[in-house]
Amino acid sequence: MLEGPTRLGSVLFDTVQAMPGKPAGTLLRLAAFATDPSGGNPAGVWLGDVLPSDEEMLRVAAEVGYSETAFLAPDESEEVGRFRVRYFSPLAEVPFCGHATIASGVAIAERGIERGGDPAAPIELVFVTNGGPVAVTVAPGPDGLPRATLTSVEPWVRDPDPDLLARTLALLDWRSDELDPDLPPAVAFAGAKHLVIAVRTMATLERLAYPFEDLKALMIEYDLTTVQLVWREAPDRFRARDPFPVGGVVEDPATGAAAAALGAYLRARGEITAPASFEIVQGVEMGRPSRLTVSIVAGEAGVRVSGNAVPI
Repeated sequence: MLEGPTRLGSVLFDTVQAMPGKPAGTLLRLAAFATDPSGGNPAGVWLGDVLPSDEEMLRVAAEVGYSETAFLAPDESEEVGRFRVRYFSPLAEVPFCGHATIASGVAIAERGIERGGDPAAPIELVFVTNGGPVAVTVAPGPDGLPRATLTSVEPWVRDPDPDLLARTLALLDWRSDELDPDLPPAVAFAGAKHLVIAVRTMATLERLAYPFEDLKALMIEYDLTTVQLVWREAPDRFRARDPFPVGGVVEDPATGAAAAALGAYLRARGEITAPASFEIVQGVEMGRPSRLTVSIVAGEAGVRVSGNAVPI
């Protein structure tokens, strides 16, 4: 049962009362990849000593109503800063969620956990996800606000099944000649699978409408988390829109997992070479502008995604 909101530090949270056989925890609400709570992607962050049951996590995620809620508890290693993390949309568990990871890192920083007494010291965390361990670092940004950086699991990039691409384009009502020939479609993974489709013009990206249940069924068939639709505005700047019907929402305003997958895709194609970084602007059409910074580091298999998060 969720009680009324309370404020701890600068993070708004609900105390989740313990019920018989159910662990108690703290539920926080933050907007990730933004410095204004009216922007970014809202995420729930549940912190406790022991994770609830699958049924309870799904119930809480549905009650929160955001695209994802992250559930964190210390993992079995008992190492400081190491957490078992699971992510739930209102409809189902998802293997990885970037914006909820960023929100979780900032939430831990805001609560003064793992700092070792030095408010300026970076916080080094490890989130053990279903897809593997994800390193998270939180440190004050130039504006003094906490900024989290996740490093994804080792990614991969593959050509899409022709059937998947053809059916997706048909559902989007997009023609193949509207796609960017320099950035061919691909399926990319950096914790979750995404179909990456780049278009020639912003006008095509602005024209986003699709039959919800049909695209949802297709994505479930191919085990996709989102469809990452992008337009390259400049060499170091992309605009993005991410349909997310499998999570119960038409569109995601900021998608950290897809951002990492896009970074892996661009690296695999030789479009970027380490060290390199670029920005993704997402959520503008939804009225929730978000900014995600993606970077690759020489000798590092994972892709880094950075952003702010603020309490809602």
